[in-house]
Amino acid sequence: MTISMYQASAPRFVHMLGSLATILRKAEEQAAARKFDPAVLLAVRLYPDMFPLVRQVQIACDNAKGPVARLAGLEPPKHEDTEQSFADLQARITRTIDFIASVAANQIDGSEDRDILLKAGPQELHFKGLQYLLSFALPNFYFHVVTAYDILRHNGIELGKRDYLGEI
Repeated sequence: MTISMYQASAPRFVHMLGSLATILRKAEEQAAARKFDPAVLLAVRLYPDMFPLVRQVQIACDNAKGPVARLAGLEPPKHEDTEQSFADLQARITRTIDFIASVAANQIDGSEDRDILLKAGPQELHFKGLQYLLSFALPNFYFHVVTAYDILRHNGIELGKRDYLGEI
């Protein structure tokens, strides 16, 4: 049995974005139940030199839509980084999932050897599709999703591994 580039990418991103949306919803609900402003959580970091929660979610979304677009040979959609509330973050996740859903499997399948050029500041990173997906895109995506989870968990939001893994 083989797994396609589509199956290894788009559904994985959508699944974990759903988990991220659930985690954010739980954080907002628990903040309200404990009578503190949920917006406080948006600026929380795990460590001073790390990005805050809001940026972790933005980057997770970027690291889902970008790889799907690149593997399909498309330009990634641009989302402005203007989110200032949990509702804004939920809307960004929804836009990201909607974009991913708009890309058909046949646009991604067969992209194992597609040349991927990624600009990271002044640096250019060159990959083949499979290498890009497995060694760069997925690890970066999961890093930012788990960091968002960890920020909330570290700040007392009651979450468990099942919240991170989502519906299996």
